[in-house]
Amino acid sequence: MNGQTKKMDEALVRVIKISKQALFEFIYEKFIDNQELFLDVDPLDVTNVFDINWERGEFIFCAYKSEDANGNMIEFSKEIDLQQLMKNMEDTTCTMYSDGRYSEYTKEELIELSTKS
Repeated sequence: MNGQTKKMDEALVRVIKISKQALFEFIYEKFIDNQELFLDVDPLDVTNVFDINWERGEFIFCAYKSEDANGNMIEFSKEIDLQQLMKNMEDTTCTMYSDGRYSEYTKEELIELSTKS
């Protein structure tokens, strides 16, 4: 992408058609590119995990501090099941461009939410 626009001919229609996998990658990349805006974080200070549920049409994206005070990498808890979180959580927003679009949880709260039936 070179950032330059091209004039459209009135008889033409430009079309993009992508697969599920490409759609998933697009959503993920959009969140990565805009995590500073969407989550009020410094993208160099966080690591992300994400998942999608195609049947329910849900996407979840989590940002967490990537290093502890000693500079050791922090891993996302294996006890947190993103698919279960999507089932058990209410949506945090109806639009990505309004205030209050994200919620903060402790890791313990997310573990509890992801183990709830």
